[in-house]
Amino acid sequence: MANHIKIGIVGATGYTGVELLRLLASHPKAEVTAVTSRSEAGIAISDYFPSLRGTYDLKFLLPEEASLEQCDVVFFATPHGVAMRDAPALLERGVKVIDLSADFRLKDIPTWEQWYGMPFTAADTLKEAVYGLCELNREQIQHARLVANPGCYPTCVSLPLIPLLKNHLINTDMPLIADCKSGVSGAGRKASIGTLFCEAADNFKAYGVTGHRHLPEIKQTISTLQNGAEKGFVFVPHLTPLIRGMQATQYIYLNDDVDPYSILRDFYHNSPFIDIMPPGSSPETRTVRGANVCRISIQKAPESDLWIILSVIDNLVKGAAGQAIQNMNIMFNFPETFGLDLPPLLP
Repeated sequence: MANHIKIGIVGATGYTGVELLRLLASHPKAEVTAVTSRSEAGIAISDYFPSLRGTYDLKFLLPEEASLEQCDVVFFATPHGVAMRDAPALLERGVKVIDLSADFRLKDIPTWEQWYGMPFTAADTLKEAVYGLCELNREQIQHARLVANPGCYPTCVSLPLIPLLKNHLINTDMPLIADCKSGVSGAGRKASIGTLFCEAADNFKAYGVTGHRHLPEIKQTISTLQNGAEKGFVFVPHLTPLIRGMQATQYIYLNDDVDPYSILRDFYHNSPFIDIMPPGSSPETRTVRGANVCRISIQKAPESDLWIILSVIDNLVKGAAGQAIQNMNIMFNFPETFGLDLPPLLP
C-alpha cells in the first residue's frame, strides 16, 4: 500500500470540488496540497466554503502557480475542455489524473465533438484513458494513469444493468427504457434561470428529451457488454426539486426465465458500495444522501413479463466526487472504502 499521497484539485469552487474536499478531509492516506481557481485565486478555502472552516488552511491558487507537477494525483473538477488541454503535461511529469469532466469518457472523437460542441485536442491521451466505472473496470483502473470519471446518470443507469448485460440476458428486440430523475445540484454551481429557486422548487419537468450528453456515454457502456443492447435504449432525464439525489427507473425484458435478483446479488457480493435490496423494495434518494452508495432493487411488473429496476445514488458522491475517490483508492492500491465509509445523512 502506498504512503500518504499528495493531491491537487483543479477547479475546486463547484459542488464536485467542495465534495472532493469534504471527503478527502477524512481520508487516512490523502493530503490535499494544491487547490486551484482562476476566479478565486488568493481566497482561503475556509472563507469561500464556510463548511470547511477548521478543516483546511489552504488558499485557492492560479493553476500555473500551484506546482501541480509535485502531486501524486490531480483531480480535474472543471468545465469540459480544460482537462484535455492540461492533463497531458501532468501525465508526462508522472502525475496521475482523474477527470470529473466528460473530456475522456467517449472513445469516439466525432461523437464527443457532436455532443460537446468543441474540437477534441487530445487524441493520443484519449487512447490510454480508462473509463472509471469502478465496479466494471477495477483491474484496468488499478493500472491506469488517466481515469475518466463517469457521469452521474451513466453511473446510476449502468450499475444495475452490468450483471444482466454481461450474461447477455436483456432482450435487445424490446425497448430498454431508463426513466431518470436528478436533483438540481446536477446542473452545477453556476447561475442559470432554470436552477433558480423560483424555477426549480415546487416543480417537476423532463429535459433533454431530444438528446442528452449522457446518452452516448451510456450507450457506449451497454454496447460493449451486450451486442445490440444500445439499439432500443431510451433515456429521459427529469429535474426534481431536490438538492441531492438521483433515481433511475428502468424497464427491461429478459431473454431467459431467470432470477435477476440472484444475478445482481451474486455479481456485487464483493462490492462495498453496491446494495442489492430485497425483492419488492423501493430504494429512496434520502437513503444515499452524502454517501458513496448505489442502492438497487428489481421486481417484476404485475401480470407482465416486464422487469422494473430501481436504483438511487447521491449524484455528487457516487455520481461524481465519491466515485472519483474510489477510483483513486483503486489506482493507489488503497482499500476502496478509505475516505468513503461514511453513512448517509438522515433526515
